[in-house]
Amino acid sequence: MTHDEGARAVCEAGAYLAARGLTPGTSGNISLRIDGGFLMTPTNASLAALSPDELTVLDADGNRIGGRPETKERDLHLSVYRVRPDAAAIVHVHSTYSVALACLCHPDPADVLVPLTPYGVMRIGRLPLARYAKPGSQDLAHAVAERAAESHAILLANHGPIAAAPTLAGALAVTEEIEEAAKLQLLLHDRQVRRLEPAEIAALRG
Repeated sequence: MTHDEGARAVCEAGAYLAARGLTPGTSGNISLRIDGGFLMTPTNASLAALSPDELTVLDADGNRIGGRPETKERDLHLSVYRVRPDAAAIVHVHSTYSVALACLCHPDPADVLVPLTPYGVMRIGRLPLARYAKPGSQDLAHAVAERAAESHAILLANHGPIAAAPTLAGALAVTEEIEEAAKLQLLLHDRQVRRLEPAEIAALRG
C-alpha cells in the first residue's frame, strides 16, 4: 500500500472508531504497514479528527522519517509486527467494556472470553490477557509480544484490547467484536448462560 492510500485509510478508520464511541478523548492508536515502513497515529491525537499529513511515518526499522511525533505505544505496535509477519494493520483502543473486562481477575489468562457466540469464536478466537505494564514502556511491548504469537487479539491488563490483522478492515472488525463480546460477558456475568460446547467451538475454528 502506498503512503497516500494508507494515510487516507488510517484517517477513515480513526473517524469510524470515534463515531462508534470506542476511542474516548485522545485515547487509542492505529498503525498500518505501507511500502517501505509504517504509518501510525501521532501522540495526543484524537482519532476523530486526523489529517493525512499529521500521521507519523516510520521506516522499516521503526525510525520516524516524517509527520508528527509518534504515539508512545510505537514499540507496542512494532513488537506485534515482529511476532506476526502476517499483520498489516493494528488497532488499539480503550473501549469501555473491553477495558472493564481487562480490569477483572480471570481464572484462565490464556483466554479471558467466555465462548458465547459463534462470531466471537470465529473473529476473535482466543483472547489472552497480557500482564500489566506501564503504557508506552518496553515492558508492555514485551508483555504483548509474549502473547502475540498465540493470538492476533490480546487484552492488556487494566488497559484495553489490541487487534492485528492482514487488513485494516479486519483489525477494525476484530476490535468491534472484542467490545461486543466483552459487553455480553459483563451483562451476563451473574446469570446462567449456555456456553458453546467444545465440539461446537472446534467446528467453528475448523
